[in-house]
Amino acid sequence: MAWTLEALAHELGVRLVGEGGTRIDGVCTLQHGREGGLSFLANPAYRRYLLNTRASAVIVGSDDIDDCPVPALVSDNPYVTYANAATLLSAPPAPAVGVHPSAVVAEDAAVDTSASIGPLCVIEAGAVIGEDCVLGPGCLVGRGVRLGAGSRLVANVTLCHEVRLGERCILHPGVVIGSDGFGIANDRGRWIKVPQLGGVEIGDDVEIGANTTVDRGALEDTVIASGAKLDNQIQVAHNVHIGEHTAIAGCVGISGSAHIGSHCMLAGGVGVVGHLEIADHTVVTGMSMVTRSIGEAGVYSSGLAAMPTDKWNRIQARLRRLDDMARRLQALEQQLAALRDGQFDKKLPDDEND
Repeated sequence: MAWTLEALAHELGVRLVGEGGTRIDGVCTLQHGREGGLSFLANPAYRRYLLNTRASAVIVGSDDIDDCPVPALVSDNPYVTYANAATLLSAPPAPAVGVHPSAVVAEDAAVDTSASIGPLCVIEAGAVIGEDCVLGPGCLVGRGVRLGAGSRLVANVTLCHEVRLGERCILHPGVVIGSDGFGIANDRGRWIKVPQLGGVEIGDDVEIGANTTVDRGALEDTVIASGAKLDNQIQVAHNVHIGEHTAIAGCVGISGSAHIGSHCMLAGGVGVVGHLEIADHTVVTGMSMVTRSIGEAGVYSSGLAAMPTDKWNRIQARLRRLDDMARRLQALEQQLAALRDGQFDKKLPDDEND
């Protein structure tokens, strides 16, 4: 769908500089601009592409408007404005309302007449599908599940029994919500299953990436609060609580009963030990391992960044000697203390000359 730049500016609530009749039919990058394309400048590293862009219009901040050679939308946050513009310009066609003939819907399931149920979906007893929900092909909605209005299951999504999903949520292909948590007890060397009797409660406007798994609670519910955004291939264990508007990148693993605060960010590959708490507004950088509760907001890291192999090998060799070096240093400190007290023993540690 094409928009005039003037109409976009009005819809997005931003200032227009330049020809308002410019036609926009999609988005593009600055360096690969095209006629009809709308681009944006949010990262100063890309400013060098602005002067020569072939985009028909660019979203910029007020500091960059003088360098923009084409009509512009001026925004306090160009990236957010771009996200909203791209949503308007790439709106998918409305799905067909109704239930596909190949879908299986239990007699006592409640499916709103405005919902779209795709091929090979299964909706079990007591499930409730709200207004304007969309179930793509192959989705399973288990017994007693509730989907809030406007939520979308893209394809092959599994919602196990008694899951509650809020409004306007998006679940991407392969997501599994409400599978059993890893509850086992050791009975004299033999593992026995602990029933997982809780559910999963997901708030409004939550998005969950492909092949992410959220386990049901052991007794109480696993909770993902409104506005949270989860990337692909994340493991959320039983009884975890994720706060509002927290963003979690791919391949994060969160162990059982961990409590992640609101407005947090966990970068890719982070591991979180169970039964700990992370304060609101905390950032954990990639590949970090959180082993203790974080009680104060800030940026936290662990692990070592990649480096040339020969340098890494030297560090590893020194790490193997670290314990011995610490013991020798402690012995020297004790001798220095004795020297200050007038009791210095000239004998050095046995391994001083090693």
